Amino acid sequence: MRDLVTLECTECKQRNYNTTKNKRKHTARVEFKKYCRFCDKHTPHKETR
Repeated sequence: MRDLVTLECTECKQRNYNTTKNKRKHTARVEFKKYCRFCDKHTPHKETR
């Protein structure tokens, strides 16, 4: 039931991380605050399609 998702930086739009999420528990797009090596700081990363 876990699906692979890609996380994209909201500031520079680079796709930095791949992760999994449970589609039953989290039906909306997930957002995490993670480190972006292109921005050189912690930024919100959103799930992309």
